[in-house]
Amino acid sequence: MALLLNIDTATERAGVCLTRDEEVLAILETTEQKNHASFIQPAIKQLLASSGYNLAAINAVAVSAGPGSYTGLRVGLATAKGLCYALNKPLIMLNTLEIMAFASKKHQKHRDLTNILFCPMIDARRMEVFTALYDHSLNIVSLPAAVILNEMSFSAGLQQHIVVFSGSGSTKARVIQHPNAVFGETTYSVGEMAVLSSKAYKASFFANLAYSEPFYLKEFYKPIRKN
Repeated sequence: MALLLNIDTATERAGVCLTRDEEVLAILETTEQKNHASFIQPAIKQLLASSGYNLAAINAVAVSAGPGSYTGLRVGLATAKGLCYALNKPLIMLNTLEIMAFASKKHQKHRDLTNILFCPMIDARRMEVFTALYDHSLNIVSLPAAVILNEMSFSAGLQQHIVVFSGSGSTKARVIQHPNAVFGETTYSVGEMAVLSSKAYKASFFANLAYSEPFYLKEFYKPIRKN
């Protein structure tokens, strides 16, 4: 029975949760995006104190590794890697879009899932989103990509499937006028990581601590200052 610390700072919502197998034992979250860096360390300390565990009891650390906010991704992964190095524990990196698709799927309990595709979207400014397509088993149908939306976006998938759009970027997708387009109100939580991180741990799907980096999806550009 693995005890996992899950960390998510990829989007406007940040959180940490402690899980045993697929059960959420304790959770802390914030919606103050600009304060992710100051939130994460005290939150982990508070989470462990309230649940009665210490860091040494953790079997692995899981992190939502992107895509998402560049700063948020660096905060989350740096925290996770630091803990793994210090504790000599394995690191699990999850794709943020897959976590969002999992959350969206949970909210479709009354539908026949076999003909549904899940399309999580993270706002990337203007009409651009970070997105992907997943089937009802969370198999990737369309790889994660940065997409500029228009009225013809996802037309191929919509011809044969119901497509459930969710996430912070899904309001932009309303330019798509199609009877098979469904716009969910799902907002995912760090608690959604429990099932995915547990499966990754059981499969020993661990990241390389030395070489792992955030899944930015788009190249990160750092401005060069001129003297």
